[in-house]
Amino acid sequence: MGETEISGGRLPRHIAIIMDGNGRWAEQRGLPRTAGHQAGVKRAREIIEECGRLGVKIVTLYVFSTENWRRPPEEVSFLMGLLENSLLNEVEVMHRRGAKVRFLGLREGLSPQLLAKMKAAEEKTAGNTRMLVNLAINYGGRAELVEAMRRAVAEHGEALKAGFDESLVEKYLFTAGQPEPDLVIRTSGEQRISNFLLWQIAYAELYFTPVLWPDFDRAELAKAIAEYQRRRRRFGGVEGVESKENK
Repeated sequence: MGETEISGGRLPRHIAIIMDGNGRWAEQRGLPRTAGHQAGVKRAREIIEECGRLGVKIVTLYVFSTENWRRPPEEVSFLMGLLENSLLNEVEVMHRRGAKVRFLGLREGLSPQLLAKMKAAEEKTAGNTRMLVNLAINYGGRAELVEAMRRAVAEHGEALKAGFDESLVEKYLFTAGQPEPDLVIRTSGEQRISNFLLWQIAYAELYFTPVLWPDFDRAELAKAIAEYQRRRRRFGGVEGVESKENK
């Protein structure tokens, strides 16, 4: 069977991915769940590289959610260590490929060592323009909205009563200034959003696949993009009227 064809036009500008299934992938192979997370890091690198090659401008990866703290302590500890230890290597690879790295999420609760590496990564890649890679760490969509409201109130106070609208909310999101995702991919067969980018994906196309994240290769990415290209996005409007996507 040949590879899925991606047409020349209408690439998603922004792809967001819920990378699910690392643990199940490992268990199916009789490996510890930690091996699945290590395989997931390698797959993330490949998919970022492929998105850059295709011309996708923004990739947002759901790395660690606010709910992931509820996992067994030893698994959480491993994930935090994996993030901290792999961050420099992965950022160096992305930097060489011209990617700007940003971190979305709450900084509270993360170790000083991890925070320092996150800051260094953002500073090192700040001038890159080929693509933007958002890594969502300690991220939750509801927590983001609460934080946005808190910051808006702190800055504007009483003035909010006269001018509280969507544009003001967007100003305080972790993704402020970025285009919203066009395509959201979730691997592993689960068909839910899991508190990911709740505001930003209001009109995104959703793509669910049974493929576990460590097996989600370039060919699987091509299938997701090809499916996106087959869909017609109307943003609540009607066919033939200029859409938000084309503005």
